[in-house]
Amino acid sequence: MSVIGKFVVPSATKHINKLSAALQVARSNRTYFTYTQSLSQPLDRKPETITAKAAFEKCLKSGQTVVAQGAAATPAPLLDAMTEVGKKGSMKDIKVVHMHTEKEAAYTAPDCEGIFRSCSLFMAANVRKPVAEGRSDVIPIFLQDIPKLFHRKIIQPDITLIQVSPPDQHGYCSLGTSVDCVRAALVNSKVIIAQINPHMPRTFGDAIIHISHVDYAVEDHTPLAEHGAKPGNPDEAKIGQLIADNLVEDGATLQMGIGSIPDAVLASLTNHKDLGIHSEMFSIGVIDLVKRGCVTNNMKTRHKGRIVASFLVGNRALYDFVDNNPFIEMMEVDYVNNTHIISQQPRMTAINSCMEIDITGQVCADSIGTRMYSGFGGQVDFIRGSAESLDGRGKPIIAIVSATKRGESKIVPTLKPGAGVVTTRAHINYVVTEQGIANLFGKTLRQRAYELIRIAHPDHRESLEKAAFERLKCMPAP
Repeated sequence: MSVIGKFVVPSATKHINKLSAALQVARSNRTYFTYTQSLSQPLDRKPETITAKAAFEKCLKSGQTVVAQGAAATPAPLLDAMTEVGKKGSMKDIKVVHMHTEKEAAYTAPDCEGIFRSCSLFMAANVRKPVAEGRSDVIPIFLQDIPKLFHRKIIQPDITLIQVSPPDQHGYCSLGTSVDCVRAALVNSKVIIAQINPHMPRTFGDAIIHISHVDYAVEDHTPLAEHGAKPGNPDEAKIGQLIADNLVEDGATLQMGIGSIPDAVLASLTNHKDLGIHSEMFSIGVIDLVKRGCVTNNMKTRHKGRIVASFLVGNRALYDFVDNNPFIEMMEVDYVNNTHIISQQPRMTAINSCMEIDITGQVCADSIGTRMYSGFGGQVDFIRGSAESLDGRGKPIIAIVSATKRGESKIVPTLKPGAGVVTTRAHINYVVTEQGIANLFGKTLRQRAYELIRIAHPDHRESLEKAAFERLKCMPAP
């Protein structure tokens, strides 16, 4: 480079501009290889320790975008303070972006309309009503794609709210139970407000953030939200047993969410060996399998000997289990849910559920008719990743109880009007109910109808068969 005094000659300037442009393109073309390590680098600065209300009085303004950490790590006191300051200051048009959050979402109340507008990347019960009433938004998106919203500047956070463990002797805090998409928000956020809570477990992997990256630190001692394990009913227990006995091999890598059916599967795996966990989340039932030596992760091709997850929701026992435990690695969701990464795990077995499934194999998992209920989550990420399993032994599974508590069939002739198709009929392989197992891969429409009617509740099989004939113009056949 030619330099005269403090001035760069024109040819060199042109070269520098080209280099700068190339670097910008490289930064935008992120893949699962590119990690956001900047949060791990100590800076020569300290956060201002302050009350939650004072923090928002300093930085919250109309028209901003606020991103909040979710699941068990939901910083409820920060969100409550944000709501109070926004209302008191007569602010408007503040977007609050989040995945599943716990506790009351005060910023979605009717008296906050025009001040705050929630935008869910995966819905929880606390936002279903405002979404249904048009006061809140939802973005349909695969879990693995959410970080791209921040890295591609589609969502540009002004403020990101997190809940972290206290800093250790080196100044490192942990995002604890939720890494998921929040790390991507943090590295693209102008201001970071951290709720420092000793109840937050210290986890490893991508969870680490140095305290020097925090702008405002708020001390808090609120216990994390908890979801205890609910005893499953006999139908759910039967589904768990069917899956464990027929579809889960020794040495398999498992993905499963939270709920009675995943818990029932876990409870039925006590005689299995060398199981691994690679899942966007896991629940309490994993603890017993680890203690029994059933979950070792020794057969995994990636993160051998480690459980990999992206977020957690459970009870105190689960939070204590993951606290300061190197056996657990909490990673960003664009890595954990990447279909290529999933496909590399041995005997990858993905177990997911849904609202309803039609006789051709279309799966609705995010809505009840037109009413939005949850989101895409990681279902398609793992259904496809396990189907693409490099060892050819992956098992994509949809598990549902055959009928609702009201006695309505969950296997239906057609989905409810307006119902969203999360997993397409081409994605579907195994469907399991308490009545049996159906494998739809490679089946024609009438074969699919036959297999699904076979595992439907006996009270509905005749009506389903008639409906199938009306729809397909031929009888279902094996």
